Amino acid sequence: MAKKKSDPTRLNPFQKGEKDVINAVIETPMGSRNKFKYDEDLGCYSLSSVLPQGMMFPHAFGFIPQTRAADGDPEDVLVIIDEPVFPGCIVPSRLLGVIEAEQTEEGKTERNDRLIAISTSTREMSDVSSLRDLNQTVMKEIEQFFITYNKERGKKFKVLGRRGPQQAMKLLKKSLKRAA
Repeated sequence: MAKKKSDPTRLNPFQKGEKDVINAVIETPMGSRNKFKYDEDLGCYSLSSVLPQGMMFPHAFGFIPQTRAADGDPEDVLVIIDEPVFPGCIVPSRLLGVIEAEQTEEGKTERNDRLIAISTSTREMSDVSSLRDLNQTVMKEIEQFFITYNKERGKKFKVLGRRGPQQAMKLLKKSLKRAA
């Protein structure tokens, strides 16, 4: 099926004229129990799953266009933002770093790192430029979310470490080459 002009997977991964500002396509808003996913075949967002009562996405979750992660999907990104946005919203963001992780499903283990970014429009955390600048309780909560989220789906998510914005950009560039 030919990709439509409005297909968010075709967008430029970087904000025009800004080599360090990415265009994050939000699939799931912060505070949502519903997990949405862009369906390339349908050309729209669909409900992928519903989290258990009391569990929700701690921040906006989506992908970076024109990328291909090691798992074959577009590169995932968790975007720290002041208020929820809607599925399909493009949020110009700066990479803060990456949570390096392994994911195990049915005995098969693969890398499934999570890029962490911050909206360039944030007012509450405008001074944050790296994962090190975030409150460590916030980082532990983000990691615990991914562990619990995967456990609910029958997968094991093991955090290997945290790296800064340079390593996150290196991972992004690798994903761009993989998608080309």
